[in-house]
Amino acid sequence: MKIFRPVTLITILAGILGVLLVLYAWRLPPFTSAVEVTDNAYVRGYVTVMSPQVAGYVVEVPVRDYQAVKQGDVLVRIDDRIYRQKLAQAKATLEGQKAALANSRQQEASAKANIASSEAEVEGAKAALRQAELARQRVQTLAQRSVAATSEVEAAEAGYLKAQAVERQAEAAVEVTRQALKTIIVNRDSLEAAVAGAEASVELAEIDLENTAIRAPRNGHLGEVGVRVGQYVTAGTQLTTVVPPDLWVVANFKETQLDGMRLGQPVTFSVDALDRTRLTGHIERFSPAAGSEFAVIRPDNATGNFVKIAQRLAVRISIDPDQPLAERLAPGLSVVVRIDKSVEPESP
Repeated sequence: MKIFRPVTLITILAGILGVLLVLYAWRLPPFTSAVEVTDNAYVRGYVTVMSPQVAGYVVEVPVRDYQAVKQGDVLVRIDDRIYRQKLAQAKATLEGQKAALANSRQQEASAKANIASSEAEVEGAKAALRQAELARQRVQTLAQRSVAATSEVEAAEAGYLKAQAVERQAEAAVEVTRQALKTIIVNRDSLEAAVAGAEASVELAEIDLENTAIRAPRNGHLGEVGVRVGQYVTAGTQLTTVVPPDLWVVANFKETQLDGMRLGQPVTFSVDALDRTRLTGHIERFSPAAGSEFAVIRPDNATGNFVKIAQRLAVRISIDPDQPLAERLAPGLSVVVRIDKSVEPESP
């Protein structure tokens, strides 16, 4: 019987152990498993940066770092005196435009009355013309019989011509009043537009005044409050952040781990900050592209020497409700995610 020396045995065992380690690292038989694990996973949430829309000096900061707030709570208040005066000015302008519009309507009513009066004068001028025409005819008949004097004939003719002139003047007066009415109506559009513009200015001034109080958009907790009383802020200045309670987990799995993962599959994850306590969740959705596709400078694999690197795809995981420890989660915490691909997805 051949006996191996200790050195030979150690070498053989080391070789076997190395092969086993390679098989385990590459998940090859007999170390294949349906459970996929990644520590490239983090808790995510909606972190809203609060900034003002108007400029001014801060007069009140009624909140503190990491404070719980409710929707509508005032976080920062800006000096609103200038914006109150702007609102008063806009309202005064609106009243002036409304008065001008009302005056235009009154002018329209007056113009219509003038038209009616001018039309009545036309009717009177026509009656006078008819009377002058009849008088001229009578005088001409008498003159043919040598009964009327020449002066009477001339007077009747002059009266007739005068009546004609009065009629034309009355008709012209009617046309003048009608054109005046058209002018008033045409100017009405510009006055109505001015009123609409003044109303918009009032609304804008009201919005600016309301924006002097920066309020919490949702329930949640504040981050660090970086603004102080007396500080001058402008639109876009970062004041603080609001973190709502809505949380989820984003796990970045290698592309070689994705086969068999489906929407709705149960997930377990351990949280480093909670002494690696395990919580549960479900696969909610998959990223539409690998993380490298969203990079600012994407790699160009068509140049230089190529080394294949397994890409990672983000998997969004919803956190199951009714887990007391889930309330202690915060965006940014590290977790270790485990997904058993052999488990069937749960029906919604």
